[in-house]
Amino acid sequence: MSPITPETEDRDNMLRLTGGDDTALNDLMNRHATRLFNYLFRCLGNLEDAEEISLESFARVHQHRDRFKPAFKFSTWLYTIATNLVRDHLRYRSRRPVTSLESRFDSSAPDRATLMTSPDPSPSELVEKTERSRMVHQAVAELPEDLRIPLVLAEFEGRSHAEIASMLGCSAKAVEMRVYRARKELKATLAPFLSK
Repeated sequence: MSPITPETEDRDNMLRLTGGDDTALNDLMNRHATRLFNYLFRCLGNLEDAEEISLESFARVHQHRDRFKPAFKFSTWLYTIATNLVRDHLRYRSRRPVTSLESRFDSSAPDRATLMTSPDPSPSELVEKTERSRMVHQAVAELPEDLRIPLVLAEFEGRSHAEIASMLGCSAKAVEMRVYRARKELKATLAPFLSK
């Protein structure tokens, strides 16, 4: 008997879902919702948009459950759905810009740098880490979509270039070049701030 891996468990849940057991979607959401939300937040820079697209992604999984191919990883399929929704949302947002007095990033958003600091950091260390994290998030958000999405998938989600290529419908070499260009742009943008 082969060991149960996350991929086989996802595949089993999708087979249950396809067979009419809607509770399998809850299991998939329990496993993937947090990471998917974090990915979407990094791509969109907005908590409400990330939450909405996360829920829409799972709704599409349910709606198109018969299209899932068990030979492929569920997470790749899920992120492909989410990435397509992000692209659609960004195109919509670029055609209908909203002027806001608030910054693009919600100041109440979870800040990983603050959450993962050592016990009892000094206030100045917290401020510095929070400011650097904010600058990095903002610099990533300002990247063009074709560079931002592959970078977030590679750097923050730990996806391979081949997996990202499958999600984006391009070659692994194209993904490699986009991630390289994104890193280069980030380095140029952040160099004056991070060298202080």
